[in-house]
Amino acid sequence: MKVKTGRSISISLAALLIASTLSACSSNSSSGTSDTSGTSGTSNTPNATASATKEHRTLTVEVFDRGKPGQPDLNNNYWTKYINDNFGKQFNATVKFVSVPRAQEVDKLNVLMAAGQAPDISYTYNQGVVYNYVQQGGLAELDSALKQYGPTLTKYLGDDVLKYGKFNGKQYSVPGKRTVLASSNTFIRKDWLDKLGLPVPTTPQQFYDTMVAFKEKNPGNVSGVIPYGFSLQPLNPGLSLIPEAFKPSNLTEEQFATLQSQPIWLSNWSMPGFDKAVQYVNKMYNAGLVSPNFATDKDGKLLDADISNGKVGAFQTNWDGPYRTAPGNYANLVKNVPGAQLIPIDPWQNDAGKHPKNGYSPNGMYIIIPKTSKNVDLAIQYLNWMSDPKVTLFLQNGQEGVDYNMVNGVPKQTGTTNSGDKMMTVANNLDYDILSNGIELGDQKKNDSAISAGYPGYEKDVEKALSVSMVDYYSTYFYSIPNAADAKNNAALKNLSAQMLAKLIVAKPTEVDGLYKSLVQQYMDQGGKAVEDEFIKNYKAQNGK
Repeated sequence: MKVKTGRSISISLAALLIASTLSACSSNSSSGTSDTSGTSGTSNTPNATASATKEHRTLTVEVFDRGKPGQPDLNNNYWTKYINDNFGKQFNATVKFVSVPRAQEVDKLNVLMAAGQAPDISYTYNQGVVYNYVQQGGLAELDSALKQYGPTLTKYLGDDVLKYGKFNGKQYSVPGKRTVLASSNTFIRKDWLDKLGLPVPTTPQQFYDTMVAFKEKNPGNVSGVIPYGFSLQPLNPGLSLIPEAFKPSNLTEEQFATLQSQPIWLSNWSMPGFDKAVQYVNKMYNAGLVSPNFATDKDGKLLDADISNGKVGAFQTNWDGPYRTAPGNYANLVKNVPGAQLIPIDPWQNDAGKHPKNGYSPNGMYIIIPKTSKNVDLAIQYLNWMSDPKVTLFLQNGQEGVDYNMVNGVPKQTGTTNSGDKMMTVANNLDYDILSNGIELGDQKKNDSAISAGYPGYEKDVEKALSVSMVDYYSTYFYSIPNAADAKNNAALKNLSAQMLAKLIVAKPTEVDGLYKSLVQQYMDQGGKAVEDEFIKNYKAQNGK
């Protein structure tokens, strides 16, 4: 398994220190920076519409600077001109984009918030950071503004997405909409299965037996065959989809919410069945079926090389991992081993005969408006404008007949947005179309077709992989009350979890049970119990218990 990076919510030290610095926001607000009783058009309240004043305003909007070679001026390019020529002229406003380095976005946003200089429309993927701002009174409440200025916006997002922006019952954020909820897949060398005359495994036992056959018969005739490729990355330590097969299917909602309080692919030490999943991987390791250097492969590059060189029989990664241009595992594999074939499989069947998969929640980034902003109404109008399907189509694809051609209802890019003034620094231009985290064509089937079309040469493979990854999909329980104990202990507990998994996987099978109990007790003593207790408390508070 190559564990995904960037999926979990990690709270930076700067975010944890925001309580001591955000007071600058409050002082600026009280000294006149935020005028809640000002004249029409500049009020922080949503009672004054943009059309009620002739005064020209400037709306500042955050944009990620990804440092892509050859990228245009992020505040003056094809896309910003379209926005100002359309939204700007309609609402008598200039939209100014404030670039923030993607790799340091939380730290930079903290500094801007503390100084009262954050853009009118800011955003982050980190829920904990948003919660800290809410706790310190740094964000504008958006309920009335959404009701008055966001009819198209609220219809597009719906309650299932909007609820992720509610804190303590009030709307403090407008979540983007994630259009691809798929997370992980298991891939296997079909040419190895065919050579040995084996069926596609559909249960954990069948998968184990197949890995044994790969080891004993070495169908790829390679030196150092690795039946199951696995890397343990400390930032996101887990077993990918394997625990799904061992988690009881009859967990109550409260058990599910509090014991599996994070994605399944992270270590859920209190979740029933997680110990069985650890024992399963331990058994594979002791049988010589797992990458021998899994614990030291910190970034997964050894696994990438082993897959590309044809040594690996099966592995787990992102749902579309092999088809990505970077690291390009499938392309490299076929180049090195002509005739090699990878297919997605679904072997992690649970006690109910299901194949559950914990995917992404339906929300994308958290879009926020600082309380210091004088343009709350205009900011919501901007997002409302952006939620128009015609605007979304243009921002994600450009001009039809020039930047793309519509084929069977799906836009096919012509290549004009790969460089120059039109360069998109991220797929689907998500840094400007901030409402949609993924291609958005207004229909999920069209979205799926468009996604597959984005992998030239692998369209059918990607279509199949997406389908498999969504079988029995579910998302983690939604908490409207973030867990402060988790924010405090998150990084340390992840590091400890990586150490625990490494020890448990390489232990002698007879020692796993006792070692598991002692390590979990250590985990609980070092913050795990505090995190679990707060999830239980928050669950009861959220459900009125």
